Amino acid sequence: MAKLSRYPLLLALAFAALSCKLVANLGQTPAPPTFRAQPSHSPTLYLATTAPTTSAPLPSTTPPPTLPVVPGFTFTPTFTPPPSPTELAPTATIDPSAIARQLKVFEELWQIVHDRYLYPDFNGLDWEAIGAEYRARIAAGMTDEDFYQSLREMIRRLGDEHSVFFSPQEAAERDREFQGQYNYVGIGVMTALIPERQRLAILLVFPGSPAEEAGLRPHDSILSVDGLPVVGESGPLQNLLRGFEGSIVELSVQTPGEPPRQVRITRRAVNAQLPLPRAALASPGGKRIGYIFVPTFNDTNIDEMIGQALDELSAGGALEGLIIDNRYNSGGASDVLLNTLGYFTSGPVGMFIENREQILLRAGRQPETRFQNLPLVILIGPGTASFGEVFAGALKDLGRAYVIGEQTEGNVEVLSIFDLSDGSRAWIATSTFRPLNHPDQNWEESGIIPDLMVHSAWDEFTLETDPAVLSALQYFDGTLTNTNP
Repeated sequence: MAKLSRYPLLLALAFAALSCKLVANLGQTPAPPTFRAQPSHSPTLYLATTAPTTSAPLPSTTPPPTLPVVPGFTFTPTFTPPPSPTELAPTATIDPSAIARQLKVFEELWQIVHDRYLYPDFNGLDWEAIGAEYRARIAAGMTDEDFYQSLREMIRRLGDEHSVFFSPQEAAERDREFQGQYNYVGIGVMTALIPERQRLAILLVFPGSPAEEAGLRPHDSILSVDGLPVVGESGPLQNLLRGFEGSIVELSVQTPGEPPRQVRITRRAVNAQLPLPRAALASPGGKRIGYIFVPTFNDTNIDEMIGQALDELSAGGALEGLIIDNRYNSGGASDVLLNTLGYFTSGPVGMFIENREQILLRAGRQPETRFQNLPLVILIGPGTASFGEVFAGALKDLGRAYVIGEQTEGNVEVLSIFDLSDGSRAWIATSTFRPLNHPDQNWEESGIIPDLMVHSAWDEFTLETDPAVLSALQYFDGTLTNTNP
């Protein structure tokens, strides 16, 4: 029987929200993450992830869960498993024990979808017929590689752009990412793909990394790697920044407002915690405003890191407002989301809807409550997805935050994580989110609509010149107009 395990913290990098991890114990309210449709099923919840971002392999057109962000290369918020052949030829020799093992895992997965899938009509599919089709193909004999590819294909046929299947190896890789273990050989950056301008925009630079030593900074763009464009005919060339330890890579880099320059960097092992950029800014009226860039809720340490950032910013003087830059937060685990919300509000924040049942969600309890009345501005954009959208939308719905930026794509289906008996894993859409005060709003369809629409391309501005940040500073001064600064 499939085992629905509850990650220590996660549903964190199950990328990542789409990443759809599960919620932690929230006081008297039943933990939202555990939906017990069947006594044996107690999945971790993840919110479907979306956001076209790149990072070292991090994570419907909203991209759902992608493989974890690993600093150093591009990531696309939607996990798009490799296309599988329409027919998989039987292996020459049939191993009855292998077939029995594969059929066991298949039945676990098929039954989970049958019992727990968000849409009772399976998006128009005949799930019984699909089960019979794949059962026969597996019984004919196939390699493990073809078997896992078949399961990916079967889940993709649901067509919700979020549900996804991971082989045991892929599941283990995501576990490492969720635990904040960034360990690879490269240059030490997290990037977002800007396809229309054929570049990778740097979101984060890891402390002590080769990239930091070479002077690379957030908002810089990587135009080419060793003379090769970062976007090829088949899409992003995600692994260009990685290589052997000690190897040299030559980048064409551009800082906003400056001409491109060549940078030579020696690759080495990057083993560091995900950084959380923060700064104290001054508004035109002289107010002290904090700024925190939140790249994901996939890392199970993020909520604690946000608390540390708030303490550090406050230590330098009382804050009169806070900007939370959520423009590339593609989601993650529900416990991380709720714990982060707990810094800024308390009590109910919304609900999960599953099979017409409502599960009330409450902000996590934080020992520090002094920020719950701090004026907030949250920045959003097309790269905001999943629990990143819920974070901004819930605080807006509660009247706790003013939202600036661009409308999001709409990606708030919640994925439950199901661990299967062989170590493989499925993220299956089992519920959706509804805001507390406006439960009639369907954010999956509308996305999050900002209070003020401000376009600002990450790679065209620095923190000091970013139109969205400047608008936020004007908001705190009470001088904001309905035009970009």
